[in-house]
Amino acid sequence: MGSTLFTKIIDGEVPGTFIYRDDLCVAFMTISPITTGHSLVVPIEEVDQWTDLPQALNEHLFNVAKIIGQASKRVFGCERIALVVAGYEIPHCHLHVIPSNSMADLEFANARTNVDRKELEQAADRIILELRRAGIAGAAFATGTSGSI
Repeated sequence: MGSTLFTKIIDGEVPGTFIYRDDLCVAFMTISPITTGHSLVVPIEEVDQWTDLPQALNEHLFNVAKIIGQASKRVFGCERIALVVAGYEIPHCHLHVIPSNSMADLEFANARTNVDRKELEQAADRIILELRRAGIAGAAFATGTSGSI
């Protein structure tokens, strides 16, 4: 399989608004958020479907999604953090971490397009600050503001 859009984002060929990175995965803001703070946790390795993930990588991704979700819940003051694994958009496994207050917040048909990058960066910066406050090392790669690695 050729490089997916997510691999191009991870490699810096396409801009991304990152909030987390470690040796196995990254997290960045989606360009089509359903709610403010909607982010994606993506393995660096190109694996199409989450059911094909090696067990250790699967556990790691869900743990990172939990950490991102906990920080997002504190930052955005939402009732819940939804975790959605749909997998149809791009053939590269990704976990949607979505701040939500109702089931209506989970309608992908309501995803916004053409979101100003500044809005994504502001949401990312808030999550990064909360991750750093919680002592999460993966957020430390960012140098002051979010953006390409």
